[in-house]
Amino acid sequence: MERIVADVKGKRRYNSSGRQEQARRNRDAILQAAERQLNECGYAGTTVAAVAGEAGVSVETVYKAFGGKAGLVRALYERNLAGAGTVSAYERSDAMRERESEPAAVLREWGLLTAEVGSMVTPIRLLMRAAAVNDQEMAALLKDIESDRLKRMRHHARYLKDRGYLRDGISAAEAADILWVCSSAELYELLVLKRGWSLPRFARYITSYMAASLLPVTVQDKPGGRPAQPEETT
Repeated sequence: MERIVADVKGKRRYNSSGRQEQARRNRDAILQAAERQLNECGYAGTTVAAVAGEAGVSVETVYKAFGGKAGLVRALYERNLAGAGTVSAYERSDAMRERESEPAAVLREWGLLTAEVGSMVTPIRLLMRAAAVNDQEMAALLKDIESDRLKRMRHHARYLKDRGYLRDGISAAEAADILWVCSSAELYELLVLKRGWSLPRFARYITSYMAASLLPVTVQDKPGGRPAQPEETT
């Protein structure tokens, strides 16, 4: 009797790791297929059925995981927003703020992160912008991500204000607007995609612009703290 009970209990044990790993692989395959098709065909020309076919999964699997084409775009944006590192750009940014005591160094790190994340999210943000003209779901999604981005810049601006890093006369609200412009898809599009700037040059420009706009002149001129000016050639 005890043997039977033990066998029954043993059969009830379930290891879900295999299923979870398969779900992760399916999700990665779906996003990879969606990104390629969106880049090649645009939002209107991409279908859930085509994405599912390329990823080797059912249409139902795509809908269950992402809720449709707009959900795929949101998932791609959120994945790319994390940046290229194993730790998300947001987490790296917040950790850096805690260890750095020099405002110029903080802005330099933000410049690097802005360039890194911009290279990954700008294509999908530009796709949203184009699709939003005729698609209500995309218009709503674009509004949401722009609102979230502004909240994040306000978060950074409050940090600068609370630490006493901002130049006299610069409010937290104005600082947030400046940071919002620096992290915009439009600025990255103009300088990197249209003018062919390299990512290091773009990062240096963003750093210099933030420092000149936000920090006291004495901080900008502090030895080792002044950001390098962007070179004239790419």
